Amino acid sequence: MIRAERKQQDLLAKLRDSFSGFILDVVVFKGDVTVIVEKKAVLSLCEYLRDDPDFRMDFIVDVLAVDHMPRSPRFDVIYSLYSIPKKHRIRVKTRVAEGESAPSATAIWPGADWPEREAYDMFGIVFDGHPDMSRIYLPDDWEGFPLRKDYPLRGYKDRYNPYGEEKE
Repeated sequence: MIRAERKQQDLLAKLRDSFSGFILDVVVFKGDVTVIVEKKAVLSLCEYLRDDPDFRMDFIVDVLAVDHMPRSPRFDVIYSLYSIPKKHRIRVKTRVAEGESAPSATAIWPGADWPEREAYDMFGIVFDGHPDMSRIYLPDDWEGFPLRKDYPLRGYKDRYNPYGEEKE
């Protein structure tokens, strides 16, 4: 166990050295690593994690968003990565303000396609460079984004939901 923790610390030191100035924080909780990075460095960090032989993050597990309203910037966008050959994982997190876009990881991992569309559909976060930024669950004419904290609990009243709340 101590050897694995030492290896993890060495990898994190290498990452901090390579991206000093762009990494805002590194959080290790119960062995899981989350790197909080400036939005402008997300794609270069992801490419580095994919291509560096010590990391080899060859699989994107998920892309998700979290609404922290009323915090500013409001949203976290999290890219969960895994290395099949090395058997380790890392989360890359960036913060996105309301109305801002996040970088799309589809050019690095095509598997980011549907999870990014899900984050758009549920939170309204647009991913720059995404090949098909459209809704994946809800109809195209759906108004609002249901996982935002300011979305009404009963939804908006419309042709899909006659029991929802009136829009202001």
